[in-house]
Parts: sequence; C-alpha cells; structure tokens
Amino acid sequence: MPRVVLILLVVALSLAGCADAPPPTAPAPTVPTADTRVSPPPSAVTQDRPLAADPAQMATDLVADESALRDPAAPNSVLAAAAHRQQAAYRILGRHPEWDSLIRPHIPADLREVVDRNIDARRQLSAMGRPKDTLPAWRIVEPRPAQELLGYYREAQSAFGVGWNYLAAINFIETAFGRVAGVSTAGAQGPMQFMPATFAAYGAGGDILAPRDSIMAAGRYLAANGFDRDPDHALYRYNNSQNYVRAVHDYAAV
Repeated sequence: MPRVVLILLVVALSLAGCADAPPPTAPAPTVPTADTRVSPPPSAVTQDRPLAADPAQMATDLVADESALRDPAAPNSVLAAAAHRQQAAYRILGRHPEWDSLIRPHIPADLREVVDRNIDARRQLSAMGRPKDTLPAWRIVEPRPAQELLGYYREAQSAFGVGWNYLAAINFIETAFGRVAGVSTAGAQGPMQFMPATFAAYGAGGDILAPRDSIMAAGRYLAANGFDRDPDHALYRYNNSQNYVRAVHDYAAV
C-alpha cells in the first residue's frame, strides 16, 4: 500500500477528520471589522521582506503574500519570495496553536478558509510525525512543470473519477509534487510513494518513478477502494491515518 515519504514534507525542507468535517477554528476575532476586511493589494509584497517574528505581523504579511500568489500580474521574483515566506509562515503557525486568537483578527474573510486549512493540514501531518536525528538519503530535484502535472491529474480524474485536486494534494504531501526523490523507510517509491507490489497491481505496467504513471496508478487505486462512494475510506487505504485523511481534504479544498 502507498506510504507517505514525508510525514510533513515542508517541515523537513522549508518547508480524526472526514470529508464533511471542517478544520478546527480559532476563537472568533476580537476586532469587529475583521469579517468585512478584504485582502490587501499585492503591491504590499516586496521581495526582500523578512519573515516577521510577531504573530500578528506574520498574519498580516501572510495575507499580503497569499494575495500576491493569486495575482496574475505579479512578477516571478515577487511570486517566489511570497511563496517562500508563505510556506515558512504556515510551518511556524502550525506549531503554535496558542497564536490562533492573535492571528485570527488579521485574516480577511476571503482568505480565512485558505489559512485555516493550510494550518490544520500541517498540524494533522505533524501529529503523524516521528522526528529522527538523521536525514534520509533523499535528493531534491526540479519538479515537472505545473501545467504538465495538472494535465496528469485531470487525465486521472477523467479516467477514474477521482478529483484532480485530491491527486494533487497527495502528490504535494508525499513528495512536494515530485521534488523529493528517494525511497521511504518502508520502501515506497516515486512521486506518489507506492510500495512496489501495490504499484505492480495498479500501475498498468508503467514506471513507478514516472509522474504520469504514478498519478494514474493513484487514481486507479483510490477508485478501486471506493473513492466515489466513500472518499475517506479510500484515502485511509492510501495511508492508514485519520490525520492523513484530514490533511488531504484540507489541501484538496485549498
């Protein structure tokens, strides 16, 4: 059965739920205008802005970075800086649930679910973690282009009825879209982290290390385990943890 190579990928690199169960939310904001606040313009993002240490400022900066990442006019240099800070911020916020009430008033309504789910996903995956003193023999490689991967996700969705966003979420959790190349301690391989025997059954004769073949195999596997009837069951079969199931739902929603 497939196994996650990285219990929380971006923790190492940067960086019990069900489909209808929302992630836990922080206390209601103490600032009355928070519900009507909107995201700041992407112009608020600069390339050289460091990650803030203050939780409230970190939340404000995170909103600016999230907004920049949604701006089709943002230059690549701004996107790269915003993405790096965004990952680092979620890593830190995920470790500090006691900050939830401090950051909540600074998150506008249009980004609240995005922020909640990203933080919740990190906490769910962190709960699965077993920290070790040594790094595994992984290599960090260039991922395939986003549009190429999206094409594979959509192809698998059309063939097997598994939502492309769920396949993308699994690909992200397992290997950061193929950036992490290596074999897990359990022996799982490839972008979607299949055990060789499982891939032999669902890979249709493909290459376990090839993004398309691995993504298509994941679609077959989830479909065979009843994704259309019970997504939670199928995701649990992919990795036997309710924390994993919830994290996949979080990232799929985002």
